[in-house]
Amino acid sequence: MLQSRDEIRQTFLTVWKKMQSGAALEPMESVIADVIGLHSEYHGLLDDKDQSITKEYTPEGGQTNPFLHMGMHIALREQTSTNRPAGIQEVHHKLSNRLGVHDAEHAMIECLGEALWRAQRDNTVPDETEYLECLNRL
Repeated sequence: MLQSRDEIRQTFLTVWKKMQSGAALEPMESVIADVIGLHSEYHGLLDDKDQSITKEYTPEGGQTNPFLHMGMHIALREQTSTNRPAGIQEVHHKLSNRLGVHDAEHAMIECLGEALWRAQRDNTVPDETEYLECLNRL
């Protein structure tokens, strides 16, 4: 089931609160918590529920959407865990060894973003072959 923007943001806020209180996390929440932990620059935002839920982030305003950014990390981790597209695990492993996991994922996010942008522009599904080719060039 698709979640709304507010529901997705609320999930991040819920995990953040659980992290702060030391509450047990569900498996997917652990993935989210790991990504949140890597992004200390967003912790203040997560402390402000009202701003977190309502703030608009626009490329025209030169703003990065922190929820989209963290969501891309999560998407990459899901792709890597299932090795889809085939070969992404190897790319992730090699880049992580060379750059560290966080920087490797930031490089990979550029390719993922490009693949999603092209699919949206062309009204198609993302082209896994082009996506993997981009990843292999990193």
